[in-house]
This record gives sequence, C-alpha cells and structure tokens, in this order.
Amino acid sequence: MTKLPDLEGLAIFAKVAEARSFAGAADELSLSKATVSKVVGRLEHRLGARLFNRTSRRLALTELGRRLAQRASAIVAEAEAVEADALAQSATPRGLVRLAAPMSFGLRKVAPVLPEFLARYPEVTIDLHLSDAMVDLIGEGFDAALRIGILPDSSLRARSLCPVRRLVVGAPSYFKRKGRPTHPAHLVDHDCLGYAYLPTPDVWRFFDASGDETSVRPAGPMRANNADGLMPALLAGLGIAVQPDFVVAEALADGALEAVMRDWSMRDGSLHLVTPPGGPRPARVEALIAFLTMALSGKAE
Repeated sequence: MTKLPDLEGLAIFAKVAEARSFAGAADELSLSKATVSKVVGRLEHRLGARLFNRTSRRLALTELGRRLAQRASAIVAEAEAVEADALAQSATPRGLVRLAAPMSFGLRKVAPVLPEFLARYPEVTIDLHLSDAMVDLIGEGFDAALRIGILPDSSLRARSLCPVRRLVVGAPSYFKRKGRPTHPAHLVDHDCLGYAYLPTPDVWRFFDASGDETSVRPAGPMRANNADGLMPALLAGLGIAVQPDFVVAEALADGALEAVMRDWSMRDGSLHLVTPPGGPRPARVEALIAFLTMALSGKAE
C-alpha cells in the first residue's frame, strides 16, 4: 500500500519556516511548542535530513529546508483554498441536486413549483427524474426523492408531507352500461384497469369504516405503469380503476369521472420526502427540502 505524504508535518513545518520560530508557529496553530517540535522532528526523520539548523538563539533553514518550505507553503495555501471553497459550498445553496419523483405527481405538483425555487436559488441546478418505479437513492446517486404510499422500513430518512387518497373511479358512460359497484365483491363483474405500482397490483384490498378487510382480484382489458396512462381508457368508459386523488381531481370536478364505493377505501398512503441516511446535508439539498415541504404540505420544515 502506498504511504501517504505527511501533510500535517508539511503544514506545521511551513508555519515554523514562516514564523522562523517554533514558539511563534505553536501560538499561531494553538498547539504546544513540544507538539510542533515533535511533528517537525517526525518529518525530518521521514525525509532523512535536517530541515533546520538550531542553536539556543537562532533557527535557520537548511538548504533542503529552504527548498521544501516554498513547496510546503504552496500546499498549505491550496489546502486552505479547498477548505474555504468547501465551507462556502456548505453555507450557500450552490450546485446540483438530483431529485426523483413519481411521474404524474412530478408533472402536476413538483415541476410547476421548481421555477420559483430556481429563481430563489440561482446557483442551484436540479436534475429531476420522473418515474413511478422506486429508485435506489444511494445506488443511483439521488439527493432526495418523493414517494407515495406506505413506506417500508429502511435506513432512509423520511418526512411525511401530506395524505394521498386512492379512489375507485369510472366514467358515467361505463356505469350506465355496467352498473355502479357498491361493494368490493362486485368488482369481479367489472372491467378493472390496473396500475402496476399499487402495493399489491394483483389484489385490491379494501377496508370499511370498522376496519374490516375485503380483497378482490381485478381483471380487465388494460394495465399501465403510470396513472395518467389509464386516463384515456377511463374517460372512454372502458373500465374502472383505482386512481390517486391528484390525478382525477379535475375529471371528478367536471363530471367526466365519478367515484364509487365511498364506504370502502384502500389504505391511504402519504406523500413522503426521503433522503439518504448520514450526517449534515449540503445547503442546496436543505434548501430544496425546506422549499418542497412548504410548497407541497403548506408547512415550514
């Protein structure tokens, strides 16, 4: 294994060379004189040569010490610049944030509010990834994700923003032709349009007000991996589907769709904002989290 350079030794040596004094360097670095002397001695031992000629009254650089002092000072200056830049990055929202969100929710609720965020933080850029599939935040390098549903146990940090209801909906023309189901058991006689990313897409589980559960295996002419992909078939009266409230709100309001089985519901999930585990987040990520929390839940972080 390659041995790393003694960066601490080089930095302390550079300060001693600049101050021409072990005591002066110790004061500047808030270290004891003994510690400074020990570190310089360690560096000399590593290099196999003296860096200073010492007398009781005078400290002078050797020829090697003079050559090394200039380069060590440059190393320290570069390290200080790197650290200052990192501190500035952590204090001021700046840089790229990778955000994942479900397709339909992202188009309706997330994308419309991002221009305000970008105007507020002009040094931040956003890579918005829209997909109903659950991404691997850590493996795929995402800073944050919005997820809808009941979250499984995981090491991710999660914040619940707002509830999301799922409704059984269909077009008036469909209900005129096939009748209106009032109980989950009636769904076996209906054309059901499936959504691939329901918690259990092959089994729809419903609960009544008392908490009793009834399950049904839906069957129908179509399944899609995005809720909006079902809307044309729904509006055409080809079947009924379980849809999130934010997708069908307009169609319900103008009568293009109707909700049925109001006495039964699926387990309502929530909109969650999830982030990888770990220590402090960059300012750019904290800023986006605070903004989305307010924009999507109406509550300050």
